[in-house]
Formats: sequence, structure tokens, C-alpha cells
Amino acid sequence: MSLKVVVVADGSFPVHQIPLGYIREADVIVCCDGSAESIHNAGLKPQAIVGDMDSISQELSDIYAECIYIVEGQDTNDLTKAVNWCYESGYKDIVIVGATGIREDHTIGNISLLAEYAAFINVMMVTDSGIFYPFLESCCVNSFAGQQVSVFSINPETVISSNGLRYPLNKRKLKNWWEATLNEALGDTFQLNFSGGPVLVFMRFRD
Repeated sequence: MSLKVVVVADGSFPVHQIPLGYIREADVIVCCDGSAESIHNAGLKPQAIVGDMDSISQELSDIYAECIYIVEGQDTNDLTKAVNWCYESGYKDIVIVGATGIREDHTIGNISLLAEYAAFINVMMVTDSGIFYPFLESCCVNSFAGQQVSVFSINPETVISSNGLRYPLNKRKLKNWWEATLNEALGDTFQLNFSGGPVLVFMRFRD
């Protein structure tokens, strides 16, 4: 059985029980350097703190000195450094939490990066309202009737069709991120058929 690995980004620390549950049940907690304080204050211990260490206090640096992994450079953000560390450490399935909130530009950037991570690691991003899944090829997605679903295309030339959504997509090219939002699953699965690039799907938690 593979280990449960959670990457905690430096956005808003979760308050919803679902993302908090992923953190509490994790076998391995990997922090971007700025999120180490939140994990520490929650009474949890990270197994790794990854980043350039510009957002961690000296006190925490001393406490967790044995699990700090410094990755210099501005070509990638700390979330990508943490995900790359997971991959290089042999972890192939990860859950990202704390990647939204505080700054909208970081939120958009972090969400878009899922499409890149999916090329080499199994990943999903859990927020306080739902889960983002990246898909690289056509797929059947588990859902429930009435679940709120939004579909995003990274490449505006990607052609998408759907089956099982209240508002069907019929060979659509999504020119802007809002165009396939606020849809709804009709049953316990829906189908997405697409070509030309990765697709991100947001699925809202049950109320």
C-alpha cells in the first residue's frame, strides 16, 4: 500500500474537515517553507520542508533542521519544488492542500500547475470547497447527482465533449476559463472526451 502523502502549500490553511482530514491522516507531510508554521501550530510534524527558506522563522528552522531541504532558484515556485521533491523521493501519489486563498495570483498559478504535475505524478488539489483534478486524456469521472462541476481547459484549442452533465459540452473549445463553470452532474459518473491538451475539473463537496 502506498503512503498517504500531503503537500501543504503556503496559501490559506484549511478549515474544512475534508482537507483537514487529509492532513491528519497523512503518513508524510511535505511543507512549502511558508506553511511549516501552520503545521507546527496545528500540533503536527512535517517530514519535509522544501523551498528556498525565505518564509520560515529561524526558530522553526532550528526545530526542524533535520527535515529541511533547500531548493534555490526562482524558475519555479515553492509548490513545484515540493512536488518535485516528492517525485524524486519516490512518492507517486500526492494530495495538495493550502494552495488557494490569500493571494489570487498565487491561487490561479497553483491551480494551473496541476496540468504540469499530472504529466509525472498522480495529484489532486483539495480546497475548502471541493477538489481539483487534472486529466490528460478522456475519462469517466465519479460524481453524485447534483454535484457542482466546473471544467477548465489549459489550451484554448482543446476540443471537449461531455456526457452526463446538465449543460452538455459538444465539441467545444473553451476560450476563457469561465465558459464551462457552474455545471452539474446528473448521476454517479460523467464522461469527458477531449483532445489537444490537459483539462482541469473542479468538483464541489456535498453540502
